[in-house]
Amino acid sequence: MTATESGPVFDPVCPTTMLPFRIGDKWTAMIVICLEPGPRRFGELLVPLRTITRKVLSETLRAMERDGMVVRREFPANPPHVEYELTPLGRSLLTLIDAARDWCRTHLPELIEARESYRPR
Repeated sequence: MTATESGPVFDPVCPTTMLPFRIGDKWTAMIVICLEPGPRRFGELLVPLRTITRKVLSETLRAMERDGMVVRREFPANPPHVEYELTPLGRSLLTLIDAARDWCRTHLPELIEARESYRPR
């Protein structure tokens, strides 16, 4: 990545353009944390994620599955039984989540202070 006065800041062929932006979305990290102990059913995820809608949970899980972060397993039963589980790729996000948690523990007081003292122009 190089910045020039006449050129783009980000190289269009940079591999980071493939970064799944959902890693930083509102729900992905929380879903990863919920799935850390092992597989869970859709309804079981709704309990700790009590403010998420069924639609948003479904969309987020589908996107995570598409990106290889979770695997969806269907079990033949009546009613159908579906479980979601982290893949090794999804589990590797725990390192990023732990780093973000550490950053928050260190800098949360500064962040709160900055927000409280912020005055829009």
